[in-house]
Amino acid sequence: MNDTDARPAGVREAIDQGRTTLGIELGSTRIKAVLTGPDHAAIAVGSHDWENQFVDRTWTYSMGDVWSGLQACFAALAEDVRRRHGTELRTTGALGVSAMMHGYLAFDADGELLTPFRTWRNTNTGDASEQLSKLFGYNVPHRWSIAHLYQAVLNGEEHLGRLAHLTTLAGYVHWKLTGRQVLGVGDASGMFPIDIATGGYDARRLSQFDDLVAGRGLSLKLGELLPAVLPAGEAAGTLTEAGATLLDPSGTLQPGATLCPPEGDAGTGMVATNSVARRTGNVSAGTSIFAMIVLDGELSRVHPEIDLVTTPAGDLVAMVHCNNGASELNAWAGLFAEFATALGAGRDSSTVFEALFRSALEGAPDGGGLMAFNNLSGEPITGLHEGRPLFFRTPGSDLTLATFMRTQLYAALATLRIGMDVLQKAESVRLDRMFAHGGLFKTEGVAQRLLAAAINTPVSVGDLAAEGGAWGIAVLAAFVTGRRPGQSLDDFLTTSVFGDARLDTAEPDPADVAGFDAFMERYVAALPVQKAAVDNS
Repeated sequence: MNDTDARPAGVREAIDQGRTTLGIELGSTRIKAVLTGPDHAAIAVGSHDWENQFVDRTWTYSMGDVWSGLQACFAALAEDVRRRHGTELRTTGALGVSAMMHGYLAFDADGELLTPFRTWRNTNTGDASEQLSKLFGYNVPHRWSIAHLYQAVLNGEEHLGRLAHLTTLAGYVHWKLTGRQVLGVGDASGMFPIDIATGGYDARRLSQFDDLVAGRGLSLKLGELLPAVLPAGEAAGTLTEAGATLLDPSGTLQPGATLCPPEGDAGTGMVATNSVARRTGNVSAGTSIFAMIVLDGELSRVHPEIDLVTTPAGDLVAMVHCNNGASELNAWAGLFAEFATALGAGRDSSTVFEALFRSALEGAPDGGGLMAFNNLSGEPITGLHEGRPLFFRTPGSDLTLATFMRTQLYAALATLRIGMDVLQKAESVRLDRMFAHGGLFKTEGVAQRLLAAAINTPVSVGDLAAEGGAWGIAVLAAFVTGRRPGQSLDDFLTTSVFGDARLDTAEPDPADVAGFDAFMERYVAALPVQKAAVDNS
């Protein structure tokens, strides 16, 4: 369904007539754009690689890199349109922007950025997170925008006196493209708690925050600082002439496209895997790894391992977010590729990954006495404030490539398992289906099988999310212009988008389940070693 090599009849006409939808997502390591046709199939793609910087002990991206990256991404998309379809991308009917959730983008009344962008990856907001969670009776993770704001209050930062507007990365880009300061409810739920009944920010907790900062001599009115909240399906402005020029300085792209509410990458992942209905869930694995489970109702109590956010339609979601995903695996793959090159047997990175991942299936189910921690950055679920990747083993352990790679894959899933145990065991949350997507699952049947073992639940992958979150936000944009009156997002996805989707499902293998359980016992017992590595280096 999402095969970008397909060229259905009339696709050029659809492009020329603006019967297309454009989705753009700013991920942690790549900015991607997907153009879809009337049937929601991807007809062209473009991308641009980028990386965060660790500047003054803060993970950040420059705003210059945001716009140069977006322009390079759009130019690649436009070139793909020319190459595949022999025409220019001059217009599109609908457009959507998504990006990494959370973080802190603070602006003054003139729209000037007050501090460098503080991304979701920063974990230096521990005091704020703890105090706000206690005040609200609601888990406020380190990476949430409100935690960053209150940490700035605790630190007495000078810029607070000039603060006029807060938003996320997706909200910022949307604002510049449309002139509107709005946010989709899913992304907004990573800024501040949402009242599920009203679909807006929780009014009682807004008042609590205002009173809290007033006690420190500040007159901030949080409700006036945050962007307006919109659910999926509502129009959120149109692409202005200035916005079109920002995306395409060549002037070929024309203004006028309808935009959907900007969303976070968690929400677009839910859409891209058809996981917005209750008792469905998905796991997304890239630089970070997280699970999103749509709940039947409220949890029984507050759990520090679990964030409560929403779907793009505003339904309650339990989110298990782990800051560290596949980056350490990428580093080891790079090392092995370098070794192969030194032997004169160099291969491209995809071939190296394929070989390494496939070997993991032959490794000892319990990790064979090997242990790995994949933490390049801090990990709140395990109480780690900075990252220190580690690999160690017991004497006489099974040090083979197969077991080494299985251990590295287990490490990428271990913190996710800790959070899922809270939901599945402590809260008895039921799942009808779980989908997986992201780079970790590109090698067919490997990470999928191990994830099924880690959470003891069948895991499906397929062509649902071939183009990832960029395709997901394109679908959300299409929902604005193509929904029937009163049609729900779940029904739109089921009837209009995913009717012919193909799935491959891996059932948990009992030997793998027992092996992962044994590995987790050793992982939890070894956590003091990980913490000592941070404290003593």
